[in-house]
Amino acid sequence: MALHRAIDIANWFVAKCAESGDLITHLKLQKLLYYAEAWTQTLTGKELFSEQIQAWAHGPVVPEVFQEFKKYGWNPLPAPEDQKIPVVSSEAEEILLQVFEAYSDLPAKTLEEMTHRDAPWIKARGDLSSEERCETIMPKAEILDFFRTKYATEM
Repeated sequence: MALHRAIDIANWFVAKCAESGDLITHLKLQKLLYYAEAWTQTLTGKELFSEQIQAWAHGPVVPEVFQEFKKYGWNPLPAPEDQKIPVVSSEAEEILLQVFEAYSDLPAKTLEEMTHRDAPWIKARGDLSSEERCETIMPKAEILDFFRTKYATEM
């Protein structure tokens, strides 16, 4: 699978939400990115994007995507203009559609709570309080191991 830029995957999710008539916040977008990376690694053994994921207070965050969308705060993100909607590989799009179908109807805070129960986020945060600032990277190998184990037990 071709390696994508995290911002392109983010814009794909924003555009997909707009296409379906929904709005998406930055908080929810970050969780969808986390799950998209986890599912891609689990299903293909390859990374979806090269950017790292950090264990922030409200869950996993891709800092480069945060920087791009932080100006919107807690408000819904605007859909990208047609010419800015990224094209992703067919293999990636198949997985992104699955992630979208599995998680897009869930509220952002529910997704946040779900990620807070995942071992990679818990381990990266260590003994920090729930609201304490953290920029510790959640190693992608640990994300892969966690989701492989999780999905193996659910089958």
